[in-house]
Amino acid sequence: GDWSSDVCSSDLEQVIQVAKDSGSDAVHPGYGFLAENVSFARRCAEEGLRFIGPEAEILDLFGDKLKARRLAEEAGIPVLPATDKLNSASEAEAFLERMQPANSMIFKAVAGGGGRGMRIIRQAAEIEDAMSRCASEAEAAFGNGDLYAEMLVERALHIEVQILGDADGHVSHLGERDCSVQRRHQKLVEIAPSPQLTDGLRKRIHAAAVELAGQAGYHNIGTFEFLVDGSELSDESAFFFIEANPRIQVEHTVTEEITGIDLVRTQIALAEGKTLKTLGLAMDEQPSPRGYAVQYRLNMERLKANGIALPRSGTLEQFEVPQGMEIGRAHV
Repeated sequence: GDWSSDVCSSDLEQVIQVAKDSGSDAVHPGYGFLAENVSFARRCAEEGLRFIGPEAEILDLFGDKLKARRLAEEAGIPVLPATDKLNSASEAEAFLERMQPANSMIFKAVAGGGGRGMRIIRQAAEIEDAMSRCASEAEAAFGNGDLYAEMLVERALHIEVQILGDADGHVSHLGERDCSVQRRHQKLVEIAPSPQLTDGLRKRIHAAAVELAGQAGYHNIGTFEFLVDGSELSDESAFFFIEANPRIQVEHTVTEEITGIDLVRTQIALAEGKTLKTLGLAMDEQPSPRGYAVQYRLNMERLKANGIALPRSGTLEQFEVPQGMEIGRAHV
C-alpha cells in the first residue's frame, strides 16, 4: 500500500524500538506505508537510525502534489493546467469551464497516490458529489481530504522515470517505465522501456526528471512521473510532470530486469553515503537497457449484475499463460 496514514504513531515507535533492540543502524521502510511517512523519517533521525530513503524534507515536498508542481514550474518543466487547493465547488466549476474545447478535468488528492481520491469530471452537474466522495476517500486514505483539479489528457501515456541521487548532489536515472494500462487509475501493466516513445521524447523526459530531482536536492532513489499526450507523440514537448514518488515502488523489478541493477541494494549503498560515481551509476555510465521487461498485476474483483466491479478476496488457484508467452520470474 502507498498510504502512510494507515500506520499509527504507536506502530512507528514499535518499529524504531525493534531496530534499536536489534542493534541496527538503519531501517528500510519497504514499498509503501512507512516509505513516505515524514514523521517516521524524522523519528529515525532523532533516534540515530538511518532512514533508507529520501530525507524528511524531500518526503514532505513530494508528499504535496501542489508543492511538487510549483517546483517543476520554477524549473521550467511543463505541467498541466490545474487549480490550487479547492475550497468550493464553484472554483471547480470555473476551472471546468476554462477547459475548452475538451471540457473535462480530473480531481486529485493533494496528498494522494494509488488512484485514491480521483474522479474524472465531464459535466458541471457531477462536481459537487464527486468532490464530496473524493475528499472523503482522500481523508480516509491519507488523513488529508484536500483536493485540486487538473486538466484531463484523454489519450495519455503514463511514463515514470527511475531516479537516483547521492549525498553529493549528483543525480542520474535508469530509464523509464510505461504504466499506461490502468484500471480505476491504478496500474495493471508495467513495461520497461516504453515501446511508444520516440527517442527524442524519451531523452527530454529523462532530462526533465533529472533536472527536477537536482533542483530538489534529491538523495536516494525515487520515481518521477509524467503524462504524455498520446495523440502528439511526434511533438517532443508534449509531456507534463504530474508527481514524484519518493520511495522504491513495486514495479521497480522491471527496471532491474533490463538494467541488471539491484535497486534495493543501490538504496542501501546511497544511504551509506556512496556516490553514483563509485557505484558506476553516474550519468555517463548508465547501462543500456537489455530488451524489455513486463509486470502484470491481477485484480481480484467481483462483477455485480449492473457491471460495477467490487474488490474481492480469495485464492487464485490457476492462471493460464497466453500461448507464446514465457514467464521468466513470477512474484506472488
